[in-house]
Amino acid sequence: MGIVSRGFQGRSRRSDPKLPPGQYLTDDFPVLSAGPTPRVNPDRWEFVVATETGTRHRWTWPELLALPSERPTVDLHCVTKWSKLNTSWQGVSVSTLLADVETAADYALVHAYGGYTTNLPLEDLLDGQAWIAYRYDGDDLAPEHGGPARLLVPHLYLWKSAKWVRGIQLLLEDEPGFWETAGYHDYGDPWREQRYQGD
Repeated sequence: MGIVSRGFQGRSRRSDPKLPPGQYLTDDFPVLSAGPTPRVNPDRWEFVVATETGTRHRWTWPELLALPSERPTVDLHCVTKWSKLNTSWQGVSVSTLLADVETAADYALVHAYGGYTTNLPLEDLLDGQAWIAYRYDGDDLAPEHGGPARLLVPHLYLWKSAKWVRGIQLLLEDEPGFWETAGYHDYGDPWREQRYQGD
C-alpha cells in the first residue's frame, strides 16, 4: 500500500469546544486512503468475528441489515488535522454483534478488504461507542468513504475507523495494525493529540 502525506497545513482554526487541539473545521468530507479503493460487492461481503480460541461468527450482508440499527450523529477527527462535526450515520452497534460472543480478549485487530488493519482495546468497541456503518447522511455509504460498510469509532482518530471492514479478530495481547507499525500511535485519542508513537 502507498503512504499518504501527514496532512494539510496552513488552515485556520476556529475556536469550538467540539474541536480537539490542533484540528481545523471542514464542511466537506476529505478522502484519504492508504491504497486503492476496494470495490466490494455486497453479495460477496461478509463480516467475521474471530475469537482468541478460533471460534468464528459470520454475518452476510442481508444478515447485517436485518440486525437492529442505530443512527448516531458524531464528530469525526482525522489525524491529518481536519474535523467534521455532526455527521449522520446508520449502522449496527459492535456491541450488538458481540453480544453472544464468548471471549476473554482485551484487544481487537480490525481487518478490512484490501488488507488494511488497525488495533484497538476491545472496550473501545463496546457500550455504544462503535458501529459497523453502512449509511452516511441518508445514503448508502460510498466506496471512497468505506462502503459498503466501515467501522465507526468516533472518539478516536479516524484511521481507527477502518474503511471496507470485513472482520474483527479478538486477541489476548495487543497487535499493531497498518499505520501503527508505521509509527502512528497505538491508541489515537484526538483530545490528547496522540498522532504518533511517543505523543
